[in-house]
Amino acid sequence: MKKYLVLENGMTFAGEAFGADADADILAEIVFSTAMVGYAETLTDPRYTGQAVCQTFPLIGNYGVNPADCESGTVTPAAYIVRELCDAPSNFRCEETLGEFLRKHGIPGICGIDTRLLTKTLRDNGTMNGVITADPSSVNLEEVRAYRITGAVERVSAKDIRLETPANACCTVALLDLGVTNSVLAELNRLGCRVYVLPHTTTAAEIKALSPDGLFVSGGPGNPADCAGVTETLKALLPDKIPTMAVGLGHQLLAMANGMNVTKLPCGHRGSNHPVRETASGHLFITAQNHGYAVTDICPDIAEETFVNVNDGSNEGLCYKHTPAFSVQFIPDTHEISACTEYLYKNFAEMMKQ
Repeated sequence: MKKYLVLENGMTFAGEAFGADADADILAEIVFSTAMVGYAETLTDPRYTGQAVCQTFPLIGNYGVNPADCESGTVTPAAYIVRELCDAPSNFRCEETLGEFLRKHGIPGICGIDTRLLTKTLRDNGTMNGVITADPSSVNLEEVRAYRITGAVERVSAKDIRLETPANACCTVALLDLGVTNSVLAELNRLGCRVYVLPHTTTAAEIKALSPDGLFVSGGPGNPADCAGVTETLKALLPDKIPTMAVGLGHQLLAMANGMNVTKLPCGHRGSNHPVRETASGHLFITAQNHGYAVTDICPDIAEETFVNVNDGSNEGLCYKHTPAFSVQFIPDTHEISACTEYLYKNFAEMMKQ
């Protein structure tokens, strides 16, 4: 079935529908990921909530989908955009095709469009809204431009408190869930952390009542300005000096709780091949990232910048001076090339011991 992607500037891309059937138009923020592999991880990453994800790598679906690769139990992108769809995968781990996976989770896709041109357009002009439709002549561009993602964190955060206890548990971590991924929980458990996964609405008093050895603030989707309640919670916890690690959206909110600002990047950083430099050592790391905002106006009396993005110089990490806390914008997990930043979890564990 013929489908069209219409950007808010009127640019139109023709393609074919795949995945879930979508009778209504799909309105979304259009973003691109530069990851060459890991489309199952991308589709199950809560940080893509409300966005239509374009893969810059041209061939997608060639190794199928295995549930063991998924980063969460939900699939929350608004749509999926690829150049060439492989619907006959060849891999011994494959349990279903990409098209079957999207149909099962109700996610529409569009294939056959010029993703190289789409990516260049977003890179040169900044992130845009767009609509996937069967009738491009019916699109109201004013409505497309007015679209905003709302309630993203509320959609993906835990609804109730749950406890993840490993066999080697030696400390307790309160994890404020803004859209946590399986790999983050697995790494904390591997280090012996008993983890209370908390809804994003959890108050400072409720967190302190758990008497945690440490606080972890996860990554998540959406605009950090929409998470004023979480920012206030973090601000209220600052005097207690709980050892804290924050990543992604959590990094931004912790900075805002300490009086810093966050601004929207032109087209964001999304993918598994983003270079960052550690300021103290000069070492370069290739990292996985998924965000559209960056911390600015860093106060040197409050925090020291620990990582910067090599491509655009934006902030990628902070270490706080008057409270035992640090945060990074990228995803410090043990997957593939980003395993080199695993030591950050160990630093968090050591901070809790001290």
